[in-house]
Order: sequence, then structure tokens, then C-alpha cells
Amino acid sequence: MLQSMDSGGDCLLSAEDFPLPTELEPEGERDAEGLKTLVVGAGCFWCVEAVFQALEGVHEVVSGYAGGSKETADYEQVCSGTTGHAEVVRILYDAQVISRGRLLQVFFSVAHNPTQLNRQGGDRGTQYRSVIFYSNSAEKAQAEDYMHQLESLPAWSAPLATRLEPLEAFYPAEGYHQNFVRQNPGQPYVQAVAAPKLEHLQRAFVDLLSR
Repeated sequence: MLQSMDSGGDCLLSAEDFPLPTELEPEGERDAEGLKTLVVGAGCFWCVEAVFQALEGVHEVVSGYAGGSKETADYEQVCSGTTGHAEVVRILYDAQVISRGRLLQVFFSVAHNPTQLNRQGGDRGTQYRSVIFYSNSAEKAQAEDYMHQLESLPAWSAPLATRLEPLEAFYPAEGYHQNFVRQNPGQPYVQAVAAPKLEHLQRAFVDLLSR
């Protein structure tokens, strides 16, 4: 059974009590191959990328920046916390295989602790904020409804800090950030932060894992 944890091990919610959104797949644009996009921020993009890469129906996950300008969309400036950008991942998925609702369920229960304001564990700053970027009113409404649904549950240790922001643009991060966990499995940060998330995912959502 999954236990959604913060960095100190505080239990937030058990998987058996963690619901899906009422609306699983709102209207949204598809690319030429019929795939849809979700952009979220949940702390360091290395670890978030690894979680969503493990899911069946996810075709691509790209680490990047959203929320600020093109001129400041580089790692050094984003790390200052003054650009408006968040570290995010852009998830390209097949809605016939995995719904946006399922992706949001994983986002809230495994990818990060959504009750931490502008930080995840030791990573602090607005660039690490919990955020869902929406492209239209239907996507915004789904996220709002789901957050209200989750906030009504008694197990959260604190109110949700997740923000909803319109997606103006997505800027891919530098090449060395892409596929970071897969390419650096023994890196200390990966072992300390990404590995526990992947273990939680494998225990709680085995039916969602890529085969």
C-alpha cells in the first residue's frame, strides 16, 4: 500500500483512500499522432520526469521551464528563484491508454508532496512550486475540482499548496537535464529523492507501469 510522504516521512494519504478525479479526460488539443500534453511542476524535474516516464501510455517526458519569459529560461537564472519559471515536465500521453486524471492522481500521490509551499524537501524557492499548467478552461476546471475533492479528505497534514497557472509557453531544459535519472541512477540525489518515489509508484500503481 502506498504511503504518500513528505521529506520527513510524514504520512499524508494512503493509496486505498486516494481517489481519481471525477472528470478523467477534459477536452484538450491533440498532436498529429493523437497525443495530448500535461505540464506540471513538482520540485526538481529530474525526479518528476522519472516518475512519469515509468507509466504505460506516456510517450515522452521532457524536463523544462514554464511560467517566465524565454530570455530567462535557463537553469542558472531559474535557480535564482526570480524568473517566474518553475521546473516542470511536459508529458506527452495517449489518452486511450492513460487519462489525464490518472496522471494527476500520480502527480498528487507520488510525484511530490503538494502541501509544501515553494519547496520540495531541501529544494527551496518558487522554481520548485507545486503547479499545474492548463491550456484551456476544461483543463483548469478538472484540476480545480480535483483539488477540492482532495482537500475534503481528512488525511492531509496541511492544505494543498498547488497552484493553477495558464500555460503561456514551455521551454525545454538543457540537454544534460533530460533523462537524468535513467542516465545517472547512482547519483546521490537520485538515490535519495527519485528512488523512493519510484518505489512508491511500483508498489501502489503496478497496473499503470510501462511493460
